[in-house]
Amino acid sequence: MVRRGLVQVVYLKYDGGPHRSYRTRWLGEDADGTWLGVAAGTPATVDGDRETYREEPYVLLVPKQAWWTAMFNAPPRRSEVYCDVTTPATWSGTSEVTLVDLDLDVRRRRWGDIERLDDDEFAANRVQFGYPDEVVVQATAASHWLATALGDGTEPFATAFRPWLAKVV
Repeated sequence: MVRRGLVQVVYLKYDGGPHRSYRTRWLGEDADGTWLGVAAGTPATVDGDRETYREEPYVLLVPKQAWWTAMFNAPPRRSEVYCDVTTPATWSGTSEVTLVDLDLDVRRRRWGDIERLDDDEFAANRVQFGYPDEVVVQATAASHWLATALGDGTEPFATAFRPWLAKVV
């Protein structure tokens, strides 16, 4: 299915509650997935009712069947790549993609440090939301895979994202 134009990105919590939502511009698709552009100043709704604005542009990669998404940020953002561990994407036609955020995050700083984040939040929400064992296994595996891939030259994390990012900078 070819997507064009504007795409609404909706991240939910595991219980179906809102996490964050914002509008993006479809940039294209390749073997890695769908690339969406976010301009500086783009508004986002966080936790259902709080509005915030993006300071720097970035591209969001929504893989075809993976348990993560990746934001590739323009400078001066200190995180070059920020990955959310999520359920695989669900597309509603061509204009909306929904993901369930599973709390775990992995980022690569501009100076090369790679950090796995929010293990404590994942553990707490696992109990609160009752994550099934399969979700725990997939989310944990994704966070470990991302931590390795962000540092070992695996694409699209090495250089493949740069032409996409150039389209929104």
